[in-house]
Amino acid sequence: MNKYESIIIVNPNVEEAGLKELEEKFTGLINENGKVESVENMGKKKLAYEIKKNKEGIYMLFNFEAKPDSITELERVYRITDEIIKFIVVRKED
Repeated sequence: MNKYESIIIVNPNVEEAGLKELEEKFTGLINENGKVESVENMGKKKLAYEIKKNKEGIYMLFNFEAKPDSITELERVYRITDEIIKFIVVRKED
């Protein structure tokens, strides 16, 4: 299993309860084929440029271990989740 870091930018209009649901959803998805080490809600920040008519976004950082083939499914779910305006998954070097 490889170590990964994923940052998602969530629509700033999402309530606190909605953020908790997203965190649980992705933690559960990652834990199916790996192990979440930490989740950090980095709060609302101003974006460098407008994304989907938003000037701000709520940043969430996931550190986890997973099998390389499970990343494709995680990214697919990120894409179809309406609340997410941007995401990135990066493999960390050991």
